[in-house]
Amino acid sequence: MDFFISNAYAQGAGGGSLLGILPLLLMLPIFYFLMIRPQQKRMKEHKGMVGALKKGDEIVTNGGLGGTVTKVGDAYLSLRVAEGVEVNVQKQSVAALLPSGTLKSI
Repeated sequence: MDFFISNAYAQGAGGGSLLGILPLLLMLPIFYFLMIRPQQKRMKEHKGMVGALKKGDEIVTNGGLGGTVTKVGDAYLSLRVAEGVEVNVQKQSVAALLPSGTLKSI
C-alpha cells in the first residue's frame, strides 16, 4: 500500500530564520500607509467639517437628506429640508458640505 501514499518525513529545524518573519514585518508599513493613515486623515477632515458647521450652510446627510442648517447645537443640528419643515439630525450624520446655492438649483 506504500505505493499509493508517499512517506512524509520531518524537515530539519530552520534555526529561527529571519526570512520567515520578514513578510510579516513588511506588511505592517504597507497596512499603515494603505489603510490606517488614509482613514485617520478622512476622520480628521470630517471632524473639522462638522466642527465648522454654522447657520446657513447647505449639507447632505448620510441618509441622502439635503437641507440648510438653521440651528447648531453640541451634538445635534436643525436642518430645513423644505419651507416649514425642519428636522433634527446628529452632527456626525453629515456627509458633505455643499457650495452655497446648490439646493436651489436642484
